[in-house]
Amino acid sequence: MKRATAVAVSGGVDSMIAAHLLKQDDPNVFGLHFLTGFEPPPADGGTISAKSIGDRLDMPVHVVDVSADFKRCVVDYFSAAYRAGETPNPCMVCNPSIKFGALLRHAQGLGAEHLATGHYAVVGRDAAGRYRLSKGADARKDQSYFLARLTQAQLARACFPLGSLTKPEVREIAVRLGLQPAVPDESQDVCFIKSGSYAAFIASMGGPPLEPGLIETVGGEVIGRHKGLHAFTVGQRRGIDCPAAEPYYVVRVDTARNRLVVGRKKDLLAAECSVARISWIAPPPEAPFHAGVRVRYRTPETPATVTPLSADSARVRFDSPQAAVTPGQAAVFYDGDEVLGAGFITRQPDTG
Repeated sequence: MKRATAVAVSGGVDSMIAAHLLKQDDPNVFGLHFLTGFEPPPADGGTISAKSIGDRLDMPVHVVDVSADFKRCVVDYFSAAYRAGETPNPCMVCNPSIKFGALLRHAQGLGAEHLATGHYAVVGRDAAGRYRLSKGADARKDQSYFLARLTQAQLARACFPLGSLTKPEVREIAVRLGLQPAVPDESQDVCFIKSGSYAAFIASMGGPPLEPGLIETVGGEVIGRHKGLHAFTVGQRRGIDCPAAEPYYVVRVDTARNRLVVGRKKDLLAAECSVARISWIAPPPEAPFHAGVRVRYRTPETPATVTPLSADSARVRFDSPQAAVTPGQAAVFYDGDEVLGAGFITRQPDTG
């Protein structure tokens, strides 16, 4: 007998249409609605009833509490990265550790063979039996970037019903079915910070106090003071508050000296960067290769030469210098539409 498929349902239109599409071919589909512990209070619309989602979809929906894993794997990572002068990307950690980690394990415990989500991406299997990840059909909505660190074992259990659809097509299906989402259309920014600044959230998580310090230019001239390095990221312009004929941008967050290093826009250009903790989807490379490299979700890939340094680290040399290549952000390697692998930018790149 065919084993069931579980689908992660937040109550948004993407996950609900993914569930609906799966149900057309598999009557054993059931939903999983997971709780992170950082949902808004009921007065702010934070309580989404699993029953209300299930009623809309006419399928059973189980509530899964992953709050302990989410706090440890995602929130603590986020806070620690900012305190270390990096700019973290929580989704790059959440997808392998929570959705296709803790939630997948729960789905399997309930008898599911696969876990589906509403991501816009495509997973397939090649002739050699290796699983591959590719961009979704909607170039504007493609979310392969956020899934790029899934392992072969996780991709073998992953299902993305929206991979061949565009966002407008998904909305059209919802209208045709009269399917009303239980939550607003899409989450924005960092899902577990509902209000206030990142700095305020990080302070609320405890740890040693963040100290004010000096602001200096790339040439070493002290031009002001900052209130805490956690409030800044490479490429940032706002909040520096040092008047000048040309605006200053954050070039480096120097935690060793508790200094914010700023410069002009040209000082943001980096010829290369180092990437560590790489998870390869394609077979791990043994020699330098040319690829498209995306260093932020909302920037296009740029041509670069990737030189392996070890099994999970590499040096990336861009064909042309790139702006605001930021430690802590993910670097995702592409061959056309196919994701080859991804890791985290670890070293402040040389400028020039």
